[in-house]
Amino acid sequence: MPFARDLWNTVLYAGLSTIGVLLSSVPVAYALSRLRWRGREVMFMVVLATMMIPAQVTSLPLYVIFSKLGWVNSLRPLIIPSFFGDAFSIFLLRQFFLTIPQEMTEAARCDGASDWRILTRIIVPMARPAIAAVGLFAFLYAWNDFYNPLLYTGNSTNSQTLAVGLTTLAKTAHQNAYQLQMAASLIFLAPVLLLFFFAQKVFVEGVTLTGVKG
Repeated sequence: MPFARDLWNTVLYAGLSTIGVLLSSVPVAYALSRLRWRGREVMFMVVLATMMIPAQVTSLPLYVIFSKLGWVNSLRPLIIPSFFGDAFSIFLLRQFFLTIPQEMTEAARCDGASDWRILTRIIVPMARPAIAAVGLFAFLYAWNDFYNPLLYTGNSTNSQTLAVGLTTLAKTAHQNAYQLQMAASLIFLAPVLLLFFFAQKVFVEGVTLTGVKG
């Protein structure tokens, strides 16, 4: 098993997709929570409605699109869509942004601050627990994801992730080498445990405060 290559692919997938989710979801959540514009509630309901569609329903059309773009058998179908927002992350961040007092943003706007400055200097620093929680959710999802890497990179050993590699190892291990499978599984699990151990305070705080409007 090419463990180092699979590990690098997994880190690349999880890291870049997490960055993409945060960069795309934070501005959308800000627009849906702090800005007043016609159709805002309708658009929020549309975003929530996308969460009700099973991933398997969109797999076939997405696969056809990515195949025509020449992205299949690479990590691009796994990473690039994350830069277009995630409904669950947008919902989570929106609920937290609503807990921030409106007077703070109104005072900054009266001082001449633009929406971008309000977002980067006021909202984001105050919403660090929620952003950290969303980032952890996105990272853990990508790190443990098996279906999408199997679908889009299953025929390319160079783009294979650890989740797919461990399954391949379990099927092809010589003479039922369970010690190799357990060692690989432990290394696969270790980064997730370390990440949660060092970030559990921020993670729990973000999950606890999100959705409580004060």
